[in-house]
Amino acid sequence: MSEQNIIEKTKKMNTVDSINRELLKLGINKNDIILVHSSLSSIGWTCGGVQAVIMALLKSVGDSGTIVMPAHSGDISDPANWENPPVPKEWIDKIYESMPAFDVNITPTRGMGSIAELFRTLPNTKRSNHPQVSFSANGKYAEDVTKEHKLTPQFGINTPLGKMYELNAKVLLLGVGYDSCTSFHLAEVLTNKMEKTKNGTVVMEDGNRVWKWFEDFEYDSDMDFQKLGEDFEKTGNVNIGMVGNATCKLFNMKTGVDFAKMWLLNNRFKDK
Repeated sequence: MSEQNIIEKTKKMNTVDSINRELLKLGINKNDIILVHSSLSSIGWTCGGVQAVIMALLKSVGDSGTIVMPAHSGDISDPANWENPPVPKEWIDKIYESMPAFDVNITPTRGMGSIAELFRTLPNTKRSNHPQVSFSANGKYAEDVTKEHKLTPQFGINTPLGKMYELNAKVLLLGVGYDSCTSFHLAEVLTNKMEKTKNGTVVMEDGNRVWKWFEDFEYDSDMDFQKLGEDFEKTGNVNIGMVGNATCKLFNMKTGVDFAKMWLLNNRFKDK
């Protein structure tokens, strides 16, 4: 969406203060740990853009709170599996040899949006060390959330998702749908019903660049996460409100993951 279209669709200009007020109205409290999935364009025209949204989020939880965002870099993966778009087959071996290793400080996010991309660069932001599905965090529990992100299962209990689950974090869908809700991947893992697949990535080990193969679950947010989320809303455990033009959802992660686990067992995995 062009900036002109965003301006035309914005009834009232957004600012740090207006976004902060709407976040508090939605149910965010001081000291909260919030996992944020976001879309800047959905909010409407914002004075200060991405920076203003991040400032409002940090302000909403205060000095004792923590903001977390996905910092995924899914392109550091097996090029033989790339589809959007695929690369010529004759390139694949050279990609294995040449792809730069994941670096927590400089590897950019991919497909996470401009808010998450700027957030990972903030002073005092910590980033977990997973080469494909890292998370960034800023605030009191940033170090606790991001340390020791296991390679596989990448969305399991020994990851930032598992740590936030145990810390009673909340999930904020800021203008995005449930197909962006990574905490539901933790529920997939907890079902113990998932098929596995072979993955590849490139990392630094003992100062050396290493192409690393590993096995992980075959995660799928496109299949049924939206329906799962809609059914979760019917329980009354989701706060729904507006931040600017964006429809937003806020819920307790543990409550959401526990519901999602049972929903998946009773729906997607019913006959397995």
